[in-house]
Amino acid sequence: MQPGIDLVFAVVILIVSVIAHEAAHGYAADWLGDPTARLAGRLTLNPLAHLDPFGSVVIPALLVLSGSPLLFGWAKPVPYNPYNLRAKRFGEALVAGAGVATNIFLALLFALGARLAAGEGAATAASFLATVSFINLFLGLFNLIPFPPLDGYGVLAGLLPFSLAYPLRQFEARVRAYGVFALVLFLLAFSYLLAGPFSALVLWLFSLLVGA
Repeated sequence: MQPGIDLVFAVVILIVSVIAHEAAHGYAADWLGDPTARLAGRLTLNPLAHLDPFGSVVIPALLVLSGSPLLFGWAKPVPYNPYNLRAKRFGEALVAGAGVATNIFLALLFALGARLAAGEGAATAASFLATVSFINLFLGLFNLIPFPPLDGYGVLAGLLPFSLAYPLRQFEARVRAYGVFALVLFLLAFSYLLAGPFSALVLWLFSLLVGA
């Protein structure tokens, strides 16, 4: 494929992957007894229900145009009410972890497909499948970072006893008060301080999955 086509394909897969990620949160919450996402029409893979103009279009486009090694984006968060969850103790951790689990599952599934395609000599198909696997692996691991509003923070707060989780929730509320500004600052700090070792980890795991 041409470099321009590669970038367009990567951005499309990124958008589809973050939509699957967000829908998984809604499905998990619905399965645990909270119908908020379903009533809001968010239990769907229809992009129109999930796209965030800034996180799904502007940020990925700016990252690509700037030549950033980090390709990242997000969809509109799926609403849910933790007080409706049947699993009171670990319900929030399960909902938070559902998006990460979805991306990791897709990474494993498409890595297997890439291995099979490569074994059959279908190099182009193997490249497509490997790209899907890599993007989902990156998203899944990135979202495990314990910084709000990333899912790793929600999983950590949901697993800890209330006495330890309470100050984490307070910190999360302060970060969310700054909205997208706080997330952009985090992404900038991550790009300069952690992108290198994190990318090395992702590439190492990716090579194990696809057999590269």
